[in-house]
Amino acid sequence: MKIGLQRIGMQRIALQRTGMIGIGPKLAATLLAAILSACTMPPQPPPASTLDVPAGWRTRVGPSAPIEAAWWTGFGDPALNALVDRALAGNGDLRVARSRMEEYQARLRIAQAARYPTLDLSVSPTRARSLSALGVDRELSVYQAGVQAAYEVDVWGRIGRLTEAAFADAEARQAAADAAALSVAASAASGYLTLRGQDAQLALAQATLETRQRSLDFARRQFETGYSSRLEWLQAQSEYRATAETIPQLQRAIQQQENALSILVGANPGPIPRGPALGDIRLPPLPDGLPSELLRRRPDIFQAERAVIAADASLRAARDQLLPSLRLTASAGVQGFTLEQLLNNPFTLWSIGGSVLAPLFEGGRLRAQTEVSAAVRDQAVFAYESTVRNAFSETNNGLVAVERLREQEVQVAERRAAAAEALRIAVNRQRNGYASYLEALDAQRTLNTAEVSLLQIRTNLLTAEVDLYRAMGGGWTEPAR
Repeated sequence: MKIGLQRIGMQRIALQRTGMIGIGPKLAATLLAAILSACTMPPQPPPASTLDVPAGWRTRVGPSAPIEAAWWTGFGDPALNALVDRALAGNGDLRVARSRMEEYQARLRIAQAARYPTLDLSVSPTRARSLSALGVDRELSVYQAGVQAAYEVDVWGRIGRLTEAAFADAEARQAAADAAALSVAASAASGYLTLRGQDAQLALAQATLETRQRSLDFARRQFETGYSSRLEWLQAQSEYRATAETIPQLQRAIQQQENALSILVGANPGPIPRGPALGDIRLPPLPDGLPSELLRRRPDIFQAERAVIAADASLRAARDQLLPSLRLTASAGVQGFTLEQLLNNPFTLWSIGGSVLAPLFEGGRLRAQTEVSAAVRDQAVFAYESTVRNAFSETNNGLVAVERLREQEVQVAERRAAAAEALRIAVNRQRNGYASYLEALDAQRTLNTAEVSLLQIRTNLLTAEVDLYRAMGGGWTEPAR
């Protein structure tokens, strides 16, 4: 029967209120049953999930706390708080994401409108000249007004499923806007902390340059009085120039970082207000949560989940296109040959009807469209699993980074303390004539290297905390929808 129906051609059958015109009731019922048989398609279940949610994280880094909504306030820097607020209000990408969210909310209202009947009003005055059978021309005016209504009965739930898909799409766009907000807040916080680390390195370089200047003056005096060789004086000059060289490099990096942060917050390139020094910025309590909680906290995971729901609803709606659709229509109006007749004694016009439209032969288009929708649904499932696994990986990496950087900070701090003591001894030995200038200079280099490393690790630790908050979903929680 299916092959026979497909050979009929591209047709749609209309069932009028009085029945199928030209065929008997038994034949109409038989043909309708054949149509339903040809339109049926076996369900296409989603692929089996291979996702395994772990019971806990690989690394535990000590005491933790619930994630606050404004988690960046935990660093205790008012300038950082103001910068993040500016970024959330003025970032260009975030404004685009919010605009797309509004777009899909409007698309949802369009889909919901299909559940209701349509009502149209028409007014059509007409004036025409015609020639009668006797050869007499005649001018005639016709005034007509009417109301038309149409409604598609959602017999199989296709319109409801399209609305469900549109609702899931709107939720996905809301989650995308939340993900963009989380990314912007984390980028602003991380960029600001990087800037404060560069400020600290610049301050260290300037202080080191002053020390190098004193060493250069001392080496010059020693050389001029004959207490040291020209080699030590030249070495002092080289160290001074090497330190001076780092200052414009750091200044350039600072200005570039300020410009990047200005663009991030939606402003023109310019200076960024500062708060406490790098050493005074406190480490916030670590975010807490289990892997299962991450599935509901991270907005990108929620977005991927909504994409699966939307794709599955679209698949079911595509399958419903293979089934007949029932549409009801009604119209009522008035007509008159003069405006006075239209208002006082018009002709009344009305009609009521219905139609059942069923696809007989579409060249396999509808079935192929269903297969496309099934493939899109499967792709959404695979993308969801990849998003979840990536979230687990980012969180574990963040926890490991915080733990190892804390251990590294302790070791570098000990190295700095040892280098500072070594420099003190070397300077005393030099003053008492037991060591050369080069020995003290080498101790200065070691201490400077340790201090730079300590500043870099402190900056990396702060930004690692930001990355961990980003990986854990920040302060974002699933809103009530």
